[in-house]
Amino acid sequence: MRRSAFSVFILPSVTVSADIARLNPPSFNFVTVPPSALRTQVIAQLTASYDLFTGGQKLAELSRSGAALEGAHAGELAARFAAALLTESDYYAVLAGGELARVARERVQRAEQQLAVARARVVSGAAVQTDSLQLRLELTQARVGQLVRESVLRIARLELGRRVGAAGPVDAAPLDTTPAPELPLTLADAITQAATQGPQYRVAQANERAAAAAFRGQLGTYLPRATLTFNALAFDTLFYPSAFKRTTFTLGVSFPIWDNAQREIALSQARVNRDVARAIRQDMDRAVQRDVTAAYDGYTTARASTELAGEGRRVARENFRVQQTRYRTGATTILDLLKAQSDFDDAEAALVQARYATRLALAGLETILGRRLYPEPEQR
Repeated sequence: MRRSAFSVFILPSVTVSADIARLNPPSFNFVTVPPSALRTQVIAQLTASYDLFTGGQKLAELSRSGAALEGAHAGELAARFAAALLTESDYYAVLAGGELARVARERVQRAEQQLAVARARVVSGAAVQTDSLQLRLELTQARVGQLVRESVLRIARLELGRRVGAAGPVDAAPLDTTPAPELPLTLADAITQAATQGPQYRVAQANERAAAAAFRGQLGTYLPRATLTFNALAFDTLFYPSAFKRTTFTLGVSFPIWDNAQREIALSQARVNRDVARAIRQDMDRAVQRDVTAAYDGYTTARASTELAGEGRRVARENFRVQQTRYRTGATTILDLLKAQSDFDDAEAALVQARYATRLALAGLETILGRRLYPEPEQR
C-alpha cells in the first residue's frame, strides 16, 4: 500500500491491449490506402495516463499509507509483547505450580513426622488421644492439598504446551531465585518512553494521522482534476499491426459538481472517523501516565512484597522449629504446633507467589513500554 501510494507520484498508469477479429462477411476497410475488403482485423493500443492535479489526494494518500504502515509496525510489536506476556504468565504458572506442589509435599512429610511423634507421646501417656486425632486431620488435609496442587500443576503444564504449540504437557526450566533488581529507569522516564515508544500509544497516534489524511483526501474531491493521457493505436490485417498508426495526447480537466450526495456522505464519514481517532488518541495520552504508574508501582510493590514474604518465611520457619521442640518436651499444646505449621506453609506459598508476581509485573511494564528492560540472561 505504501509503495503503491508513492509510485503514483512518479509513474503513470499504462494499459496495453490487442484485439483480433475475424469478419464474416468481409468488411470494407477505409483506413488503409487504397481501401480494400478484409476478413481479419487487428487493433493494438497503448494508453498511458498521469494525474497532474488531484486536489491533494495523492499527498493525502501518501500520508495516510505512511501512518497506516507505522501503525501496522506498532501493532505488530504490541501483538508480540502481548503474546510474550501470555506465554510468560503460563510459564510462571508452571514454575509456581511446581514450587507450590513441593510445599504441599513437604507439608505432608511434616504432618507424617508430627503424627509419629504424637502417637509416641500418646502411648507414653505424655499427650492425650486428641493430639493424635488432630494430627491425623492435618495429614488428611495436607494430602488433599497436595492432590489439588498437583492437579493445578498438570493443567498449567498442558496450558503452557498449548501456548507454545506442543501436543502435550510442557515443563518450564527453573529460574534462579536471586532478588528482583531495581528498575533501570525512573517513573518519569518510563512515562516519557511509553508516550513516545509504547506500541499501544503509537497505534493510536498513527490511526489519528491516517484518519486525518483520509479526511484531507476527501476534501480534495471538491477540487478540479487534471489528467494527461497518451494513446497509441495501430491497425492492420496481421499481427503486429503496422498498416495504420495514430498517437494522441489529451489533457482532460474535470470539475465535480454533484454526484447525488455521495461525496458529502463520504466526507462526513471521514470527518467522524477522524474525530473518533482523535478522541481515542487523546484518551490514550491521558491514560499513559496512569497505565505506566500502575505497572511501575506494581513492580515496586511486588518486589517489596517478595522481600517481606522472605522475612515472613524465615520467621515462620523459626517459630515452627521452636513450637516443634516445645511440643516434643510437653511445653506447648498441639494447637500451637498446628498453628505454627500452618503459618509456615502459608509463608512458603506466599513467597512463591510473590516471587513470580514480581516477574509477571515486570513483563507487564515491558509490554507497555514495548521493549525489554533487562537482557534475557540477567532477567532470568
